[in-house]
Amino acid sequence: MVLTAQHVDRFEASRPRLEAIAYRLLGSASEAEDAVQEAFLRWQGADHDRIEVPEAWLTKVLTNLCLNQLTSARARRETYVGQWLPEPLLAGDPMLGPADTAEQRESVSYAVMAVLERLSPGERAVYVLREAFDYPHREIAAILDISEAASQQTFHRARKHVAEGRARAEIDEAAARRIVEEFLAAATSGRTEPLVRLLTQEAIAVGDGGGKVPARAKAFEGALAVAKFMRGLFKPSKAKEALLGGAPEVYAATANGDPAVVAVVGGRVVGVICLEVTPEGIAAFRSQVNPDKLDRATRHWAAADHGEPLFRAFLTPPPAM
Repeated sequence: MVLTAQHVDRFEASRPRLEAIAYRLLGSASEAEDAVQEAFLRWQGADHDRIEVPEAWLTKVLTNLCLNQLTSARARRETYVGQWLPEPLLAGDPMLGPADTAEQRESVSYAVMAVLERLSPGERAVYVLREAFDYPHREIAAILDISEAASQQTFHRARKHVAEGRARAEIDEAAARRIVEEFLAAATSGRTEPLVRLLTQEAIAVGDGGGKVPARAKAFEGALAVAKFMRGLFKPSKAKEALLGGAPEVYAATANGDPAVVAVVGGRVVGVICLEVTPEGIAAFRSQVNPDKLDRATRHWAAADHGEPLFRAFLTPPPAM
């Protein structure tokens, strides 16, 4: 079929929604972009005269491409070096998708994105389409070639699984900055006690280095263990500076709607620490330091003004005179 300008415009109008769906399904911005591009190739070769609702057709094609990708991704992640965490998206990134309701904001939080990895591909698809994009079960059933009743049952099962554990606190940008500033003040104080007071008793800390940057695969568990780790993480060290190519500028930001610490060296984002905040305190630190998963964050960071950094990390004290 000949692809007209009108057909291209129709697809481009759907691209932001398709990318947001693909990111939630795959947990990877780069893989989401690839899936949407593959959907475009399918659209290019389709018989458009037989497609009654292009948006529905595109959503079905994209979702099934992502489901196939998830199946192969599971096999790859079994051999992944260390802990696999999703690719973080900084505030304002259009791939975050709709954020009008608490459910939509929750569905893209870093904590939920991590939990979605434990769902089956089908459960993940139903949850994302229903919770984040408000698709009716009738349409989800058509997209996934299942019954409407099966869609409802799968959604309730997936939602229950996602809801297990701590209650996440809704936090605006100003509050997120205050939380990050308070955490960084405690982490750089040289003492453990101020950090412990900010954490829940069952707090965890985990990182994803992808085998390219040192990151502990097994989570630190418990307030004291996490506090000691975080205190050590921000302790001045020439070795840390050398590893990252310089002393990072540290900023308070938000990623996936969560308070986040962003570390930048020479304009390149080298680390994003997402804080999971509950009414009882900080429940988790999830650190993304795999450079392959920070390219989009770097591009997005470069396109906006972030003001002055809070401080420069890892700087060693000057020698005694």
